[in-house]
Amino acid sequence: MAPIHQQEPRIFQLTSPSFTSTEPASSYKIVAEQPSYWEECKLDILRETLRRLNVIGHYRELGTNRQRKESMVALASTQLLVQLSSMPIAMTIPSVARHFEVEVSQASWMVVIRLLMLGSTVFLAARLGERYGYTRVYFTGAILMTVASVLSAASNSLLTLILWSGVVGLGGALITGNANAILAQVFDTNERGRAFSVMVVSARLGTLIGLALFGIFLQYFSWRLVFLTSLPIGLLAMKNSYPLLKYQAEQFKDTVQTININYVAAVLMVATLGALILSGMHIHEGAETFTSNEALAYHVPMHLLFFALLGLFIVVQGRTGDPFVEFKYFKEKAFSMALYSNTTFHLSMLAVTTLIPIVIENGLGYSPIVVALVIMPNQLMGLFLPALAGWIYDKYNPRWLRPSALMGIALGFVLVGFFAGVVPVWGIPILLLPAYIGSNLFNTANNALVMNTLPESTAFASGMLETTRQMGHTVGATISAAVVSLAIPVTIEFLSPSDLQAVYREGFRYAAIAVVWIMVSGSIVAVFQKMPESMQKRKDSDPKPQPTGGD
Repeated sequence: MAPIHQQEPRIFQLTSPSFTSTEPASSYKIVAEQPSYWEECKLDILRETLRRLNVIGHYRELGTNRQRKESMVALASTQLLVQLSSMPIAMTIPSVARHFEVEVSQASWMVVIRLLMLGSTVFLAARLGERYGYTRVYFTGAILMTVASVLSAASNSLLTLILWSGVVGLGGALITGNANAILAQVFDTNERGRAFSVMVVSARLGTLIGLALFGIFLQYFSWRLVFLTSLPIGLLAMKNSYPLLKYQAEQFKDTVQTININYVAAVLMVATLGALILSGMHIHEGAETFTSNEALAYHVPMHLLFFALLGLFIVVQGRTGDPFVEFKYFKEKAFSMALYSNTTFHLSMLAVTTLIPIVIENGLGYSPIVVALVIMPNQLMGLFLPALAGWIYDKYNPRWLRPSALMGIALGFVLVGFFAGVVPVWGIPILLLPAYIGSNLFNTANNALVMNTLPESTAFASGMLETTRQMGHTVGATISAAVVSLAIPVTIEFLSPSDLQAVYREGFRYAAIAVVWIMVSGSIVAVFQKMPESMQKRKDSDPKPQPTGGD
């Protein structure tokens, strides 16, 4: 049917009895019941609105051929594996400590070693993908994660379990360091928002599965069963990822021979990132505060080690003609600005996981199960809001999306920082609602933006995207714990339970304000960030709608 403005005007007969006609009265009634011009306009508007809002239909466009379909299924499967291989390690710490008859602090090294391996090697994993093929390294990561998870379940000592947990982290680095580059190779710039959302939603689904199943396993069965959950998911991920090997075999046939890696600089960067991650962790004896003697004796040397290794890495980089990190890419303002916003975002996410348990357990006196219930709405929103954000980014690329999302996170921290001790506990998720919405809208769009701003080196973009993610996690946990500790007096052991709760609530408020200012800075950077040149060219080349109708 032609558009309304192109249709010939309809002339309707009137059914008034004052008009003379030889036609029967019934005919007048039939003609009068035909839709009017404005009714047709309303129908056209409705049809166009539904067409534009057909989010599912727009997502079907990602699977226009077999390679694209198989790529999306593979990336979603491995994200599910990574998430399920992360959660068990943290959730099983108390059970593992009881099984091996050790302190919880000793068992927590499972978490430490995994985060250490994942965060310190993820950029190296991206460079290895550039050298040997993204899919090959990515597939190797899926194998390592699956095998290491099974061997973790079969461990007969804590040391063995810790070592295999490190291999799990390494496998996760090989996957995450190359998944973004694979996605960027398969999908165009105007499709990556939707493609990234599939990965984000899959990760959130993994979190929900873990929350639903692992508690039951730990309560009624064994902690080993939790690790074994990764076996079927890992086999599924390998099955779904195997077709990607043949798609990219020819693509890397000629390129892998021309790429060299400076392994001396690579080792120094791994050590530097490792020192940064360890500097922000509470793995020392004594109170969980950054102002105690035990904390200072640990954190000060670790920070000094980090800066020393960083300086050495920069010197080695400057004296080689084959740098491990190409600093020239940071001259791309859109890329660097997107990385900064990415760092601030993930800082806030670790602040949530660090601060919310503090205020609920220590500040309000509730059990850990309440923490899970408070965070649950965020996970549920993660099943659909990232998909909406991906569609909006691909369709319109609005400059307001990312800064608005970061400001939503800031607003959530303002509300929970000042009113967490006033509202009932069920009101805390309501206070955090802007932060939950913002976090689920930001991640997808920013991931796509980072990859779109550096089309000449998807490996570098992918590696830095994941590296800044880990840096944000480390800095977020460090700042949160440090600021909270400033409110804790030296005479903490002499405080009554009610006074102690008040102290933790005050410390939480200070930390929340610190997070707010960091989110504001990330939002300001996002506001002034221009559209990447590659996307601007695409936008300018899009066919413009032509006027229709008469003269």
